[in-house]
Amino acid sequence: MKSNFLKPTTLIFVSLLFFTAFTVSAQKPSFGGTWNLNQEKSQLGEGPGRRAAAKIVINEIESSMIVERTSTRQSGETMTTKEIYNLTGTETDNSTENRKKKSVASWSADSKELTIKSTTTFERDGNSMEMKSTEVYKISDDKKTLTIDNTMSSQRGDFKTTLVYDLAQ
Repeated sequence: MKSNFLKPTTLIFVSLLFFTAFTVSAQKPSFGGTWNLNQEKSQLGEGPGRRAAAKIVINEIESSMIVERTSTRQSGETMTTKEIYNLTGTETDNSTENRKKKSVASWSADSKELTIKSTTTFERDGNSMEMKSTEVYKISDDKKTLTIDNTMSSQRGDFKTTLVYDLAQ
């Protein structure tokens, strides 16, 4: 009479195969590094995207991602901003004295893309304006290209950009 139970070695093999497949599929990419804007590959569109950061430095520490963006203002002045995002799905506050910014980062089901949804409120001369944005971070298979799809919506309209960054050597 045949047994309906799997042999112990088969059971171990199947368990290891399942665990390995689950672990590989759940691995999240690292966006860490220094990234330079590739204007030729980027789609800057109209509006705020035209002044995309020329350089981004990303550091990942435990469950946080620190993003430093260096860009040039219309006046020619170089400016660097720093924001920290919590990668656990809890809200992060990146407010400054001129704006209030709250963000939530979440991973796609396949853990290959990181989406950061933000609400920013600007105060100027007693008036306020709210902007909602969604940034989707993706890294190429060879880990040398970072793409950020960005959608922004405010009273001034909707804007979409695709920013392509090359890993600095």
